[in-house]
Amino acid sequence: MKRLEEMRSYLESLEGDFRKFYENGNNAAGTRLRKAMQQLKKMASEVRNEIQAMKKSGKGD
Repeated sequence: MKRLEEMRSYLESLEGDFRKFYENGNNAAGTRLRKAMQQLKKMASEVRNEIQAMKKSGKGD
């Protein structure tokens, strides 16, 4: 559950840039969001790998 909280707080930290880009059209905020989404993708990939490793080791039951 620690991973879920990490991802949730990371995503919540981006709220300001989401608003700046989508509501105000701030291109710099859009650039920051693109970078942040790449980091979120990396975090999701790490979680997927952890899940797979736990399933293979029998700890996911």
